[in-house]
Amino acid sequence: MTIPPPIPQAPPPLPDEVLARLARLPKKPDPVELAGRTVTLRPLDVKRDAALLHERTNGQPVTLGSRQIEAYDADALVWRFMSGGPFATEAELAGYLDKLVALPDGFAFTVFDTGTNSPVGVVCYLANFPVHGKIELGSISYSPLVQGTPANREASYLMLRHAFGLGYCRLEWKCDALNERSRRAALRIGFRFEGIQDAHYIVKGRRRDTAWFRLLADEWPEARAGLESQLPGPL
Repeated sequence: MTIPPPIPQAPPPLPDEVLARLARLPKKPDPVELAGRTVTLRPLDVKRDAALLHERTNGQPVTLGSRQIEAYDADALVWRFMSGGPFATEAELAGYLDKLVALPDGFAFTVFDTGTNSPVGVVCYLANFPVHGKIELGSISYSPLVQGTPANREASYLMLRHAFGLGYCRLEWKCDALNERSRRAALRIGFRFEGIQDAHYIVKGRRRDTAWFRLLADEWPEARAGLESQLPGPL
């Protein structure tokens, strides 16, 4: 006779103060400004930001301060793995941004380059489940003007620090499994790869397999130290 393996014991309940703090968090994250050394995250204002964001992500040559880029493939460098884009007009981009602002379980930020106080990208909190202590960083897009700079690392750092400070237990990062740049970025930031969910979404009429990454609260101190060592100047 085969003896079945013992049923695992459930972990102990979370402390009451942790559960109470999560219970107070809203489904739609509260607006906040997050300031760093190289970037500042401000609540996305479509009327304020759409024109410059379109100018800097539509494939045309563009200049920002001392930085200049020639014409480029906007699909390949910015929009290929996003749910929208490339956008031929400012109005089309504005419609996409309006949907991010309206998310009932997310919050959209415009990323401002600190040196020029000018918008260069968009980042969001998504899929917020405060009752389970988890929230996602996603819908991330940057102008090639700041790709390869510390902009995304610092923006992610600011969002992680804020979310863990609020009491979240788990931060998630999900991307198209083919999106090698996003996968490398997640690992550099300190997320840990969990696996690939096949046929997770249909995006732009195509099946998307999704790579999942996560960072837990007890892993955050190590990830935070690693990020702070990569960022310029004191934080």
